[in-house]
Amino acid sequence: MDNEKGKTLISTGSSNLAKTEKLLSITQKILSEIKPKYESVKIGNQEWMTRNLDVDRFRNGDLIPHGESNEEWKKAGKNGQPAWCYNDNDPDNGKKYGKLYNWYAVNDPRGLAPEGWHVPTDEEWEILVEYLGGKDIAGHKMKSVEGWDASVNCQNGYIHNGNGNNSSGFNGLPSGWRDSYGIFVNVGKIADFWSATEDDLNAAWYRSLRFYNGNVYRTNSFSVYHTTKSVGASVRCLRDDYLSI
Repeated sequence: MDNEKGKTLISTGSSNLAKTEKLLSITQKILSEIKPKYESVKIGNQEWMTRNLDVDRFRNGDLIPHGESNEEWKKAGKNGQPAWCYNDNDPDNGKKYGKLYNWYAVNDPRGLAPEGWHVPTDEEWEILVEYLGGKDIAGHKMKSVEGWDASVNCQNGYIHNGNGNNSSGFNGLPSGWRDSYGIFVNVGKIADFWSATEDDLNAAWYRSLRFYNGNVYRTNSFSVYHTTKSVGASVRCLRDDYLSI
């Protein structure tokens, strides 16, 4: 372009646009590579998160429905749809215990666990329990050192501290669960963790820690009155490449 004095002016509009686009591309690449950091602990050849999952979106970015009211929760379970909630619908409980999810959220193809992690299978839970000495003692090593209710022996009145010693670093907290009708149950007394393994059309396997002993329970039924997959329980994630760590 020539100005009125005959000097040539170079248009910089397209050049600046190219630089801007390149900078934007680099910024997007950097942001895509920044992954959230999750506190974790190595137990044997596995690496576990030390907190319960607390996400409200699937891995692909879709929102997970919030089943806050009893009706919303029951409807999600009846229709086989994913849902999450806070214990007692209290966000402060989320800060401590994470979220409760029904199994339809666990099993959703969009992915509940963050990238690089997954919901452990029944077999992977068993590997953890066996490494910690078996189902009769592993729970004491997995339970947090505070927060668990005490139990009373009905025969002699002996009060047993329900806390564990957390020697594994797993830090299992008594987050309780939500039944298929929407009622919240046993906070302070029980921690239930989903596996990704289905048992049958209505049930899936999970592991349970209880306040009254140091066991780890493997079960597929919260009670005869509740369809297991519709119940809200905690999720603890396992790193994908744990075998190579």
